[in-house]
Amino acid sequence: MNLFYSPDITGEESQFTFNKEESRHIVKVLRKSEGDSVYLTNGKGHMFKAEITLADIRHCNARITEKIAQEPRDYYVHLAVAPTKMNDRYEWFLEKATEIGVDEITPVICEHSERTVVKTERLEKIIQSAMKQSLSSFLPGLNPPVALESFLERETNGQLFIAHCEEDGNRHLLKEKVVPGQRITILIGPEGDFSTKEISLALDKGYIPVSLGSTRLRTETAAVVACHTVALINQ
Repeated sequence: MNLFYSPDITGEESQFTFNKEESRHIVKVLRKSEGDSVYLTNGKGHMFKAEITLADIRHCNARITEKIAQEPRDYYVHLAVAPTKMNDRYEWFLEKATEIGVDEITPVICEHSERTVVKTERLEKIIQSAMKQSLSSFLPGLNPPVALESFLERETNGQLFIAHCEEDGNRHLLKEKVVPGQRITILIGPEGDFSTKEISLALDKGYIPVSLGSTRLRTETAAVVACHTVALINQ
């Protein structure tokens, strides 16, 4: 089963035309022809089955034959993760988190961040590809990068966690604090971890300090572990 993505499809249409890139992929790579079925999603919880009516590599047309609603998860995960020094590591995190199940992602710029410029256009494509690969009809939201202090001012709802590496004796294991069926926000810092000042700011805003285990993890690994932990608790 191959899944294609179009944010503009509503389900009210009877016909749909794929863009040039996807038309070429359908006809040239997948070798689909008239009468074959394909699946589309708008990333908003709906999947559509369609029958190809014109197999043209420039504008492949299809007739929508079925609309399938996918049930949303009963919990919400927002990962606020500092950009990694190597961009491919952040892309890996986005891909895996999307496959596991994340709803919203915000790159946060911290005092120890080695990279402060984030080009979201490519990251959006990584997320879309991972959504299609995992046959999900929910596209995670990717927010513009923001300074950590600004993020803390605006993100105040639900269960709030900050995963840091300081040995202050007050951290809890994330798996022991997550409550199923809740909105959850988890802060993951850069390679140099959050600064002491940043940790204090987060604690003042009600964030709970947590650990993800007994070993020190890379930023991207920590983010995936956090995402997976929440998913397991909510199974």
